[in-house]
Order: sequence, then structure tokens, then C-alpha cells
Amino acid sequence: MRRRSRRRIMRATVELVDQHGYARTTLGDIAERAGLARGLVSYYFDGKRLLMQSATHRLMHLELAAALESLSPNSSAEARLARAIDAVLGVALGHPRVMRSHLALILDPDVGAFVQDPEQQQLGAILRGLLEDWGARDPAAEHALLRSALMGGCIGVLLPGATTPLAPIRADLFSRYGLAWELGVPPQPEAPPRAQPSART
Repeated sequence: MRRRSRRRIMRATVELVDQHGYARTTLGDIAERAGLARGLVSYYFDGKRLLMQSATHRLMHLELAAALESLSPNSSAEARLARAIDAVLGVALGHPRVMRSHLALILDPDVGAFVQDPEQQQLGAILRGLLEDWGARDPAAEHALLRSALMGGCIGVLLPGATTPLAPIRADLFSRYGLAWELGVPPQPEAPPRAQPSART
């Protein structure tokens, strides 16, 4: 029951922020959308900011898991890592209001620190496993670098008034990990020019 209620709250949060933005979404709105008492939202989540963080991490985790499940069981480590990168960048493009709000909150030191909630831990475990299969010498350290690179990529495609096209952001990440452009879900037939050595040891 607790798990189902938390999931309903996080799903309602994503839906409402997608529609109205973070500032215009209240905890009361979220409780109503989730079909739960207002007090349960505060019981399960310590404030709107932490709820937003958990809801976004859950969204990313679900999108990543679904993208990997769509691959055949014998897919290469490179194909799985490529699909993972595309899945995370795809969340930014598919849910721009949610991702802008999430990034703004975790980057603002005045509203609190980044919290490794259970949803984020599941997301991180998947990415570390992919990097280990890919051949990272230190999957934990490489995960920290990949997380930062993906965050930067999301900022690039979402920055109001100064967005960067997806293709060069994706090309930079794929070059770092020695991934062929045609893996995953390419945004265009050919990769843009990019010269960066692979991070593989």
C-alpha cells in the first residue's frame, strides 16, 4: 500500500508539472490528482522539492528500464549503453518542464542539497551496471562522470534562449564512450564532426 501510494504521488507530480510547471503545482493539486489525502503526500515526502526530485528520478528510472527492455537479450554492452544515453536525453526532450524544474532545484544551493533517494539509487545502479559491462575500470567513478555529462547534456537541450541541438551533445557522449552513432536512437542519419578520445581503458 505504501509503495503504491508513493508511486501514485510521484506519477501525479510528473503529470501536473508537465502541464502547469513546478511553481503552479501545489501539494494539494498532487494529492487530488493521485486520489489521496493531502496529509499522505507530506507523510511520504518531506516537502515539495524532495517530492519533485524523487518523481523525476522515478521518471528517468522507468524510461531507462523500458528502453533497455526493448533491446534483445543478446545486445552488446555498447548498444545498451547507447540506448541508456538516448533514454536519459529523451526524458529532457519529452518532459522539458519536469527536467528544467528538477535541474533548477538540485543546482540551487539555497533550496537544499542533492539527495540520493531510492529512485535515484535504482537509476544509478542500472547505469553503473551498464558501465561495468562496457568495460569501465572504475564503474562508480565513471558513473559520476556520466551523470555529470548527462546533466550537462540535458541543460544544453533545455536552456531557454540558448539551446544546443541534440546531435552534437549526443556525439560528444558517444565519442567519449566509443559508441557508434547508429546505435541507440540517432537524432539524424550522420554524426556531426567531433574529435574526442574514448574514455574506455
